[in-house]
Amino acid sequence: MDRRALIDEFRAYLRERDLPVTPQRLAVAELLLLRDRHFSAEELERELAREGVKVSTATVYRAIETLVKSGLVVERDFGEGFRRYESARDMPHHEHVLCTSCGKVVEFRDERLERMAAELAASKGYVRQSHRLVIYGLCDACRAGRPGRP
Repeated sequence: MDRRALIDEFRAYLRERDLPVTPQRLAVAELLLLRDRHFSAEELERELAREGVKVSTATVYRAIETLVKSGLVVERDFGEGFRRYESARDMPHHEHVLCTSCGKVVEFRDERLERMAAELAASKGYVRQSHRLVIYGLCDACRAGRPGRP
């Protein structure tokens, strides 16, 4: 699906539920749906401020909640003490690598891992329904002493 169409889908979701289609909600949606990043609520608020969009913390959290309920955004908990959010897009199941210094998140998919997860579950008498893998480490930039940006 075209990324811009996701914004239209969010507008339709809001209208179907008689929720206001506000510039602030749309600004949060555009960041989450059009960029390939895993944002925390605080990062969203900072990025919006950098772009000159005035939005309260409460509005950011309410917009995120609405986007998650719509199914257009997925919530991720990487065990950092806060949640991150990414576009649900039409991407198949994938894993994440997280820099423990700068917080940069990289997505990856590996068919070997998918097969291994199914085989491991079967060897224990289970049928795999889902799994989650997060690899924690240091990105190239942080290892080189020039911290990256998430």
